[in-house]
Amino acid sequence: MPYEFWTADVFTDRVFGGNPLTVLPDARGLTAERMQLVAREFNHSETAFVLPAESKDHDYRVRIFTPARELPFAGHPTIGAACVLAASGRLALKNGEGTLAFGEGVGAVKVTVRASDNQHYWARFTAAKLPEWGPSPPASEILAAMLSLSPEDVLDDATHEPQAISCGVPFLLVPLASLDAVRRARLNWEWWNQHVARSWSPQVYPFSLHAETPGVAIHARMFSPWAGTEEDPATGSAAAALAGYLVRSQRPADGIARWKVEQGFELGRHSFLEIEADVQGGAAREVRVGGQTVLVGRGELTLD
Repeated sequence: MPYEFWTADVFTDRVFGGNPLTVLPDARGLTAERMQLVAREFNHSETAFVLPAESKDHDYRVRIFTPARELPFAGHPTIGAACVLAASGRLALKNGEGTLAFGEGVGAVKVTVRASDNQHYWARFTAAKLPEWGPSPPASEILAAMLSLSPEDVLDDATHEPQAISCGVPFLLVPLASLDAVRRARLNWEWWNQHVARSWSPQVYPFSLHAETPGVAIHARMFSPWAGTEEDPATGSAAAALAGYLVRSQRPADGIARWKVEQGFELGRHSFLEIEADVQGGAAREVRVGGQTVLVGRGELTLD
């Protein structure tokens, strides 16, 4: 039986930017084992498989696989899958805009989609889970060595310090002192295996409050050998966790706080992620992450 697939570049307005993604908009009949094999075949950081809804609180079920494992939630597959459903006529748009909810491992994830034309879309998801803080991370000296940096490259003070945070998928957020430090970071596998690989938050997200692009607040990278991808070009689930970090560290006034993140520059996949947090009483009460998507291609898989 042939399976339709689409490819998209997410968190970008141009082909060959952003984070590449494969979406199967009708994955009925595929077992989890087959889904994992398909994800390994495409070898993108994630592949999304769309299935019929299993509950009244969502419109479609989406399962997300990296080359190594299934994830309960991920940002760029959520956004990319919604754009593919709009492009393929499975999500009706009114005046170029539509909404739907995906059933994912974390619960119902609401998504808004806007079409610019038949190839270019914008979408934003609302995180199903609010930021959750995990166990204390290793000492900053260990984190610096893990990133092949000097201890002074890692910020560790009353305002900015490494934190483990999750909005459904845990990340180890490591604030660095400069844009140059983020660029120089290289994951030391020995130190990662020894200190982080089996921790609550094995995915490492170094970032700087300095960016290359005017109007952008943060320059980030994400290392994830745990998920089978040494470095990810754009990570929506990490950006959601970052929102919780920034609300706690920067203490914005009640209302809507916004930041823009650039990622993937070191991979030649320039990506831009838009973060919003509804802030009340010094805490994030809702987190949203959005950005642009470009549809690249479509075809059929023959799996028999």
